[in-house]
Amino acid sequence: MTSSSWSEFSLVRDGVRLSCRDWGGGGGSGGSGSDVLLLHGLAGHSGEWEAVARLLRDAGHRVVALDQRGHGASERHPADVSRAAYVADVVAVVEELGLVRPLLVGQSLGGHTALLTAAAHPDLPRALVLVEAGPGGAGPELPEQIGGWLRAWPVPFPSREAAVAYLGNGKPAVGEGWAEGLEERDGGLWPRFEPAVMERSLDELTRRAFWEEWAAVRCPALAVLGEGREGGIIGGDEYAEMVRVRTGLHGVSLPGTGHDVHLERPGVLGRVILDFLRQEPQEQRQ
Repeated sequence: MTSSSWSEFSLVRDGVRLSCRDWGGGGGSGGSGSDVLLLHGLAGHSGEWEAVARLLRDAGHRVVALDQRGHGASERHPADVSRAAYVADVVAVVEELGLVRPLLVGQSLGGHTALLTAAAHPDLPRALVLVEAGPGGAGPELPEQIGGWLRAWPVPFPSREAAVAYLGNGKPAVGEGWAEGLEERDGGLWPRFEPAVMERSLDELTRRAFWEEWAAVRCPALAVLGEGREGGIIGGDEYAEMVRVRTGLHGVSLPGTGHDVHLERPGVLGRVILDFLRQEPQEQRQ
């Protein structure tokens, strides 16, 4: 296996096809490292974790990333896009692939899914890493705003270069990560998601916050926040409340990054995760 290779695995849960990228590695009960499950954000895809996944895999961990329902190579039009359905998919992947108490790492909506999974299934994860994600709710205008942005993409993109330039908005690494999730058909590059499905996936976040679930998380947790010119989406007040509710929360901000921390500085994020994993076994489970 080369340092950049991965294999694809698919399963079906309740009629919904789920696709995963498996970079392999040495996790599990018979290996020296931990199993790691990576969860992308809204309108994302498993491949955007490539650089982080290779770093974790090369450090001895078994690494898998899920194309969440409605995204990438998974079912494009799932009827159920509730938060509970996303969580059940994570549990199904863990069980099907035999992942042993994996570290759950999620960015944005993927981080929210990881949080809810840890709350509902406290014995499932070894630890939790929330990248630009938290338990706070969203304003009622968010789905329409996100849907409007996604529908405004000038698709089909005529070339990879055009997609990178548009989606990166001055940040080539971010543009490359988003462009990697496009598919080629009908002479152009198209998203592998439907904006309407993305909007529906946000519905529950507009109706309430998830502080009760955050309080129910028992495993060690790390919050990674962007701290660039445009900043991330987790404000100081929300982070302060996260710490108040769970005083053992680890936190780190990465200067010069925005919401797409994993694309802007994947090497730094990977090292932060590895440092967290090295420290975590010395601490008591909370």
